[in-house]
Amino acid sequence: MKKICVYLCLSAVTVFLFLAPCFAQTKPLIKRTSYKTKTVEFGVAGTVSIIGAPQGSITVEGWGKNAVEITAEVEMQAETEADLTELAKVNGFAIDDDLNHIRITSVGTHDKNYLKRVAKKFPKRLLGLPFKIDYVIRVPAYSDINIDGGSGDLNLSNVEGTMRINFLESNAKLSLIGGTIFATIGKGDVTVVVPNRSWRGRSVDVQLASGTMIVQLPLNLNANIDGEILRDGRIENALTVLKPRERAKFTEKSIQAKAGNGGAALNFMVGDGTLKLMETQK
Repeated sequence: MKKICVYLCLSAVTVFLFLAPCFAQTKPLIKRTSYKTKTVEFGVAGTVSIIGAPQGSITVEGWGKNAVEITAEVEMQAETEADLTELAKVNGFAIDDDLNHIRITSVGTHDKNYLKRVAKKFPKRLLGLPFKIDYVIRVPAYSDINIDGGSGDLNLSNVEGTMRINFLESNAKLSLIGGTIFATIGKGDVTVVVPNRSWRGRSVDVQLASGTMIVQLPLNLNANIDGEILRDGRIENALTVLKPRERAKFTEKSIQAKAGNGGAALNFMVGDGTLKLMETQK
């Protein structure tokens, strides 16, 4: 009987020691949010490049001023106020500009090369703590835009230049009044809006690896429209004015259509998911 009791006691101690880390209370993280604004004089027809943080939204709006205005909301989390102060020294954005190009680069604990340059003795225990940067960036309407984002919302409007977008994961809204756009998004929901028939664009190419893409087009638009589902999913076409192009029949996987008299090329591709074509909401 004593042997059994000793065995049971030892087993209980072993289980407790194994599970103890699971029951240990970790200190809750506290948040700090800071706001940074910067305005740089910048002429039309230049290029604005934006490298987002691993987490965070990007909003780009065209306006009538010859300047780029950057507003960033930086949210950091750590166990103590002292740790937040250390993080605030490295998390943020840097600007590099010349006559025709301005680069807005998110910097912080996710960039080891940056830390080696500016904070060689940065505490390793603070690496990997969550932070995000939400941007609102106003640019001259006639600007070329390059955007590289991680995970977060994307909103683009009132820009008429050449726009190149790469995002890992996003709920995105692209309101297109002109220009040329090439966009690739890994995962999420994407809404592409051409607001009216007077759209002055040259071409559109939007690709989504996984998710739902909604395309809103005016009924009287003149364009050639291609839609494709690469793997699993279907096309839902509510634009009854579209006519097959080049004798190609519409299917749930592919549409090659002409709107009005044809014209600019609008290409929409979804790997896995749904592509919805509908009339622009008034």
